Amino acid sequence: MELETVRSWRELDEAIVEAGVQTAGRHVHATLVFRGLARADRANVSRLSRLGEQHADVERHLIRNFRKYAHRESPGPTLWDWLALAQHHGLPTRLLDWTYSPQVALHFATSAWAHEDAVLWAVDCHAVHRLLPGRLRGALEREGSLVFTTEQLSACAPRLAELDELSRDRDPFALFFEPPSLDERIVNQAAVLSVITDVRCQMDEWLDEHPDVCRGWRLPPEVKAEVRARLDQANVTERILLPGLDGLAAWLTRYYGPSRVPARTVSEGGSMEERPDPQRDGAMG
Repeated sequence: MELETVRSWRELDEAIVEAGVQTAGRHVHATLVFRGLARADRANVSRLSRLGEQHADVERHLIRNFRKYAHRESPGPTLWDWLALAQHHGLPTRLLDWTYSPQVALHFATSAWAHEDAVLWAVDCHAVHRLLPGRLRGALEREGSLVFTTEQLSACAPRLAELDELSRDRDPFALFFEPPSLDERIVNQAAVLSVITDVRCQMDEWLDEHPDVCRGWRLPPEVKAEVRARLDQANVTERILLPGLDGLAAWLTRYYGPSRVPARTVSEGGSMEERPDPQRDGAMG
């Protein structure tokens, strides 16, 4: 879908507010979730898909072995708790990271690649969930919630195969759920996760088929720098979003680097998923 190019922080802020107002009345708050990409040429694709053409065949092996070797962890009783934990620590999964906060998403969009355009995505969860099959849609409506909890999702689809089965005779569908509050990073980032029923279908493809549920804004380098300065002033930094010494080091590296928006930081990446550094790299996962 086409991106709207913004020319200032004010214009971007007003666009975000307008997009939220358009969802008003459905829930107490706006029904948008956000995702930031530090480079406009990066796509909304899962880490799992980056493993190559055979990625669908290894999904179950990755999950099984992660649970086996991480047995000392206790993320929760459901598969979805384990998937959230795996995504949080960088395992390739079909999930994508989102946030309720546009400022958090903008942090990841502006923390690297100073001379490249960035992108902020907004997706209307309520509109996405209206497309769900009746069983899943009914579970949300009975609870009156915007997104699923891991428990709600497990009650409808305990395993990925059962979720996929719900779209066997229809096009793939997407849904959003909140991960358990495993640590401060998830809480501070107001994290949300998305999943699509066809492991081979990527979010960009799905959104292209449903352009009415999303908005996208392109941030040229000069706007990126302005947004970054506003975020730093508001204390939306690695120090807050990545609690601990790794986040502190990442913040100081970026803040005192040769440029206030360095082309390369600890994060190195162009999306909220990329984490070439096995330590905290600024990715929301």
